Amino acid sequence: MSARRPLISGNWKMHLNHFEALKLTQELSYQITGDDIEHVDVSLHPPFTDLRTVQTVIDSDKLPFFLGAQHCHFEDKGAFTGEIAPAMLAKLNVTYVIAGHSERREIFGETDEMVNAKAKAILAAGMTPIVCVGETLAERDGGEAEAKVGSQVQAALTGLSAEQVGGLVIAYEPIWAIGTGRTASAEDAQAMCHHVRAGVSGIYGADAAASVRVQYGGSVKPANANELLTQPDIDGALVGGAALSADDFTRIVQFRL
Repeated sequence: MSARRPLISGNWKMHLNHFEALKLTQELSYQITGDDIEHVDVSLHPPFTDLRTVQTVIDSDKLPFFLGAQHCHFEDKGAFTGEIAPAMLAKLNVTYVIAGHSERREIFGETDEMVNAKAKAILAAGMTPIVCVGETLAERDGGEAEAKVGSQVQAALTGLSAEQVGGLVIAYEPIWAIGTGRTASAEDAQAMCHHVRAGVSGIYGADAAASVRVQYGGSVKPANANELLTQPDIDGALVGGAALSADDFTRIVQFRL
């Protein structure tokens, strides 16, 4: 397993009102123990309407979780109805912000340039981006997966310093595995996460590549968590559906057991 401290992130997507989010956060606090937190970092990424509720319970009960957001705009303010500025998230003690999730790219048309702008804005607001990269099934079957992911990594990190890159998170999430129940084999996931790290090394050097955390995302479940998360270049997981169950998410956090 990697010497880098794993980050297990629960992306609740467009699920749970703030009462349900509060309940799930409390359930997780009962099940994820101090011993677990000695080995992994845990971030929770609720919908925007739940952020304040989850932040309040994390802060008031001193829960060992980092608060995360699912998305933000790249401008600090302006006439962008419906969008959320990075500075607004920072005021809620958000630590991690997902940038360029496959659903944002595929459904909402976010480009590599927009993801790059968001990563810079998130860093400028004192938070850490979780930059998502990944290929479609057609691209994988066509032998284009490495080229696609490599270009996304390069585009997303353009203009950042080696120090900034070394401190962020990159999530490799094959688009064909998101919400489908299909998962990359541990060998394929490791190979692509190694490819991501090699891409960072080629641009920013070995130190940045050794420091950056590379998550795997795509139908991560308790049944496959240990096999995936003990690979040398996989430093955690971006968890979707299984993050909505306290029992399942806890078992993923406890993958080493």
